[in-house]
Amino acid sequence: MEYSKLDVWLEARKLVNLLYDFSKLFPKEELFGLTNQMRRASISIPSNIAEGCGRQTSKETIHFLHISRGSLYELETQFYLAFDQKYIEENNFNIALAQIEMCKKLLNGFINYYKKIM
Repeated sequence: MEYSKLDVWLEARKLVNLLYDFSKLFPKEELFGLTNQMRRASISIPSNIAEGCGRQTSKETIHFLHISRGSLYELETQFYLAFDQKYIEENNFNIALAQIEMCKKLLNGFINYYKKIM
């Protein structure tokens, strides 16, 4: 399956780009803390979707989609922490949460699709 045409992968990329834009405004002392952790989690989402699509079996694909979903929930929590620390404005926080919600729906749908064809 060509992952680069999938809505779930495209929306995950948008989430990565949002995070990078927002995290540029975080305090410099967070560069190796929360900023780095959020960037790694965000990158993991589309990366694991792509890796899963490159696997031989539906079971393997689902495994990587679950890793992607775990990273998505991790990133969501980190956005809450960044908001708690006032590193991100409420409007940007809400934009990020809306994109995360979109990714959750698409990713869960993709996982369910693969479960049906197993």
